[in-house]
Amino acid sequence: MSDNKSVKARLFVVMGVAGSGKSSIGEALAEKLGGLYLDGDTYHPQANVEKMSRGEPLTDEDRWPWLERFAKEMQQREGIIIGGCSALKRAYRDHITAAAGERTTFVHLSGSRELIRNRMGARTGHFMPVTLLDSQFATLELPALDEDAVTIDIDAPVDTIVANAIAALQSSGHERE
Repeated sequence: MSDNKSVKARLFVVMGVAGSGKSSIGEALAEKLGGLYLDGDTYHPQANVEKMSRGEPLTDEDRWPWLERFAKEMQQREGIIIGGCSALKRAYRDHITAAAGERTTFVHLSGSRELIRNRMGARTGHFMPVTLLDSQFATLELPALDEDAVTIDIDAPVDTIVANAIAALQSSGHERE
C-alpha cells in the first residue's frame, strides 16, 4: 500500500546522527510512500570512508562533494525518492536542496545519546565507529522552524516511527496540493 498522495514533496532526506536509524527508517518510509530509497553513505568517496573508519570526523571540505553527488543522484531519479544522509548542519541541508534543484523535505530522526550509542554498539558491518558519535552530536544543528523539516522521536518500533513521520509530514502542511 502506498501513502504517496499524503505528501507534497518528491524528495525527502531522512537525517540524523550516525546510528539514529536513517537506513531502516528510510527504507521503510520509501516502501510506505511507494518510493525509492538511496543510502547517502554509498555516495561517499573512498577517502571519506577511510577517514571515518579511522575514527576521524569529516570536515566541511570532505562533505561538500559528497553532498553534491548525493543530491544530484536524488534529483536524477524519477518518482518519490527517500535519501538517507546525516545532513547535520543547516548549511548541508541547504546545499542538498540547492544541488537537487527542487523542494527537499527533511525527516530528522531524534533520540538520546544513550539510545543511539546502544544501537551503534549493537550493529555490525558499518564503517562508522561509536567513537565518532560525540562529534556527530557536536556538529548537529537541529532543524529550525523555517526549514522544510519534521522531527521524529526514534524511541519506538520502525513501523511506529514511519507512521509518526507520515503523520508529521501531513500535519505540518506537506500534503499534496
